[in-house]
Amino acid sequence: MKTVGSHLATLLEGGAGVRRRLVPFGRYVVLLVAVVLVYGWLFHVIMAWEGQNHSWFTGVYWALTVMSTLGFGDITFESDLGRLFSSIVLITGVILLLVILPFLFIRIVYAPWLEQRSRSRIKGLQAVPAEISGHVLICANDPIALGLLQRLELAGVPTYLIEADPELAMRMEDADLPVVIGEIDAVETYKAARAASSRLVLANDSDTVNSNIVLTLRELSDSVAVVALADSDDSIDVLELSGATHVLPLKRQLGEHLANRVSAGSAQANRIGKFHDLVLAEFPVHNTPLQGKTIQETSLREFTGVTIVGVWERGRFQPAAPDFTLSPLSVPVVIGTEEQIDELNEVLVIYDANPNPVLIVGGGKVGRSAARALHARGVPVNIVERNPELEDKSLGVPNRFIVGDAADRTVLDRAGIAEAPTILLTTHDDAMNVYLTVYCRRLNPDARILTRVTHERNVEAIHRAGADFVLSYAFLGVQAVFSIVQGRELIIMGESVDLFYVPCPDTLDGQTLGDADVGGRTGLNVIALQTDGGVVTHPRPDQRLARGSALVAVGSAHQREAFRRLFP
Repeated sequence: MKTVGSHLATLLEGGAGVRRRLVPFGRYVVLLVAVVLVYGWLFHVIMAWEGQNHSWFTGVYWALTVMSTLGFGDITFESDLGRLFSSIVLITGVILLLVILPFLFIRIVYAPWLEQRSRSRIKGLQAVPAEISGHVLICANDPIALGLLQRLELAGVPTYLIEADPELAMRMEDADLPVVIGEIDAVETYKAARAASSRLVLANDSDTVNSNIVLTLRELSDSVAVVALADSDDSIDVLELSGATHVLPLKRQLGEHLANRVSAGSAQANRIGKFHDLVLAEFPVHNTPLQGKTIQETSLREFTGVTIVGVWERGRFQPAAPDFTLSPLSVPVVIGTEEQIDELNEVLVIYDANPNPVLIVGGGKVGRSAARALHARGVPVNIVERNPELEDKSLGVPNRFIVGDAADRTVLDRAGIAEAPTILLTTHDDAMNVYLTVYCRRLNPDARILTRVTHERNVEAIHRAGADFVLSYAFLGVQAVFSIVQGRELIIMGESVDLFYVPCPDTLDGQTLGDADVGGRTGLNVIALQTDGGVVTHPRPDQRLARGSALVAVGSAHQREAFRRLFP
């Protein structure tokens, strides 16, 4: 901490500009001393007229106490002339000491100190420290940035956000967010941010700005990995031609991932990701012999080889406890080989046949992407959209395109909401999606409702509204970029649920997986072990854990934290 004296010394070293600012302050001090001396002299004159005699210093003392509004009252005038003079001294003191002095102090001392402090902070935020390498740079502060910062911090990857506004950058630093000040289209910014030695740069602005960012980075380095977000499918080729290593059309991918969760036609396991030779999938138990049974009673592992790693229950991901009872609304998540998933589908295919079209509310980019994905699978789709201009962009995909407001009951009835097996809510307005979730749940209590959101903060509200599955634009973006950083395939389990790589703690060294009972004690489901010799998928209970290996587990951040507490 600098002392006040050192701050003043720094200010005085500021050159001619500082000295120019001190001139008015010097004049003010001379004026103040002159006024005090004059008032001290007049004090003696009036006191002598009243017949009182005081020392010379008493006059100065009296003038200062009155001007500073202290007014001890130990020396007073008895005549009206003396009281009038006291009033004039008081008013003068208020102006000189309580108005002008603070103003001059702020202007000459405090404001320059703040400005210099800001300049020092800005200078310190204009570059990434020289010892940092293998870091990630994020070019814009959007809904993805904060979540990605937090996720990479947990993984031990240094991450910096580029911000052009110095004031906003300093507020971000005050919030403990690592930030670099600079324009995102300037080569100097990326030189200062050590982009050439970074692990990855995320261009997450508009498509046109992202193209500029990629070309700017390629001017600096041909080898640095650049991930660019694409709002429009037409921009994918442009960004690739500009030099982007990876292009992520997140809105299209959001629609496709929602389509992967659709339950329509015969019951089947929908594939949601792959880990080495294992496939992650989920399926509804509605109208199958599995509903009403516990996970242990289903004997799925014995019959098909797949393992249930968790269960979606009204939007909540529940641990796969053996005594967990599957309700008609349960959607188990299973893991197994391609052959085992196919065998599971052979068991499910004869159940829960619902040939009615899936209902998609919202014909924008996400809704059309979901419709195209379902159309490719042979699933019939109806779209409700109030903007008639979007109908031409959906030609040949939906069975029916209904123009109207989804809040209108007659529009939803015409779209077949009462018979729809699944309802996708894909509007870009989070508040509207919450409202429609409540409305659609009342109109069709048995349908599976899948909802998109833009901001993760609205996920909890949509779960309470009755959604079975929620996927946010921000969460998808975080997961997509994080999977690229880790060099693994993207797996979207759902909001707050992920695939974790957990280093084996010393407390588990030498224990078997069965003895550790990670699933029973934390809820995390270990699906593989990563060792120096490779990856062991479907580990057996007698598999020994060793220091230096990593557990690959499926679960929530809550369960990951429980593991950290139990196995330090």
